[in-house]
Amino acid sequence: LIIASLTISAILVFFIVPLTIVFFIYLTNILLLIYQRNNELKADPLSDVWNSVRKTIASFWDIYARIWHGYELHGVKNLPEGPGILVYYHGAIPIDYLYFLSRLFLWKKRLCLSVADHFVFRLPGLRLLLAVTGVIPGTREECLVALKNGYLVSISPGGVREALFSDESYQLMWGNRKGFAQVALEAKVPIIPMYTQNVREGYRMFKERRFFRQLYESTRLPFTPPYGGLPVKFRTYIGKPIPYDPNITAEELVEKVSKFLFSFQTKAAVQALISKHQTIPGSIWKALLERFDKRRK
Repeated sequence: LIIASLTISAILVFFIVPLTIVFFIYLTNILLLIYQRNNELKADPLSDVWNSVRKTIASFWDIYARIWHGYELHGVKNLPEGPGILVYYHGAIPIDYLYFLSRLFLWKKRLCLSVADHFVFRLPGLRLLLAVTGVIPGTREECLVALKNGYLVSISPGGVREALFSDESYQLMWGNRKGFAQVALEAKVPIIPMYTQNVREGYRMFKERRFFRQLYESTRLPFTPPYGGLPVKFRTYIGKPIPYDPNITAEELVEKVSKFLFSFQTKAAVQALISKHQTIPGSIWKALLERFDKRRK
């Protein structure tokens, strides 16, 4: 009984924080529905009418970020005033990205549209939250329209695959995904790399098993649950923009070579951020101790 109790307790500790995050996300959507009904709002979810409730949501997640992960955001000055594509490394749970969105809105009153995997839009009960926070499926047309309207658009080329099967080595799992580079070239906007230190020490996936990999590749659904939720130090670093080259001709924009070079440059920039700010392999113990390291401020 003692062994069974300890085992159950350990399991609960490992999964309780990820489940708490899911609970807060759904609670946020419920509050949005109440706000919409009480104010009889029918406006576009991306309009400024929703800014007051966006500020409330952002404030909640920013407080959570400060308390649980001592969250810091560095390099906001590297974001362009106009449109651009933000490319980031995808942790097991992209809670760090939610922290970034919240602080960006509080600091700059700026909404960054987020490209999400299709399965996210199949999750029940999150439709309004996704709309108000600017989560989009990320087709080429939608991204181009968003950039034309002056938005920042963010994407993780590794996506769910990177979340599930990368590990404390922080390996980028982008494969041959270069669609974001094509959009950036067509829209003539810069690409900005972003990475969060210790994101894999906060939340992890179980080591890859062939069965789960095959299951994901055949269904494109994340069946492997994340675990962890330790209060390690999170620091998000925004790198210097990779500018659009005005000398590239219209013909070159559609060439696969140009798209590949642009994609490789972005991947190198994200990898450089990881190499500069992350101990490889990641260490949960060191990440916890960094909560008390004032020299890194």
